[in-house]
Amino acid sequence: MLVAIINVHVKPDHIEGFKSASLDNASNSIKEPGVIRFDVYQQLDDPSRFSLIEIYKTDDDPDRHRETAHYARWRDTVADMMVEPRTRSTHRVIFPPESKW
Repeated sequence: MLVAIINVHVKPDHIEGFKSASLDNASNSIKEPGVIRFDVYQQLDDPSRFSLIEIYKTDDDPDRHRETAHYARWRDTVADMMVEPRTRSTHRVIFPPESKW
């Protein structure tokens, strides 16, 4: 499994638009066969900061996700909503074991 953590800093006047676009992307992403989870988090002490936690079955599934219409729609919609470019880091799941997913 592969985990991608995307951190996004959104312009204050675009928070609701970003949330709406991200919920559309997430609700469609979880329908993809290679997506295990797709979570959207808003930071409590700074509501203009978000984290997207994406968990994929294989290393190839993030690339397949980025080929979907809903991802392209999200990417294009939120491009001008960000204070700075989003950051992405990838991880391997250590715990819990895959059998517990």
